[in-house]
Amino acid sequence: MIPVSYGAPPCNKKGRANIMSIAKVTEISASSPTGFEDAISKGVQRASKTIHGMRSAWVNEQSVVIDNERVTEWRVNLKVTFVIDD
Repeated sequence: MIPVSYGAPPCNKKGRANIMSIAKVTEISASSPTGFEDAISKGVQRASKTIHGMRSAWVNEQSVVIDNERVTEWRVNLKVTFVIDD
């Protein structure tokens, strides 16, 4: 008979337990009067008020608003990945 261990779950190379997480992806849009980087930061910052456990964001689309031949607004569509709470 092979002995069975019911101790702690096995760990990965970083010493963390190998426990499966479930993640979800949601899309958000954000804009800024100063640039794409600011739009991304504002979008992630605002999303963090209601979405917890965010792990990454992917810039899905970028666009600008032009008024009188000048860029007046930078817009981004982000796909935000977050871990679902247990």
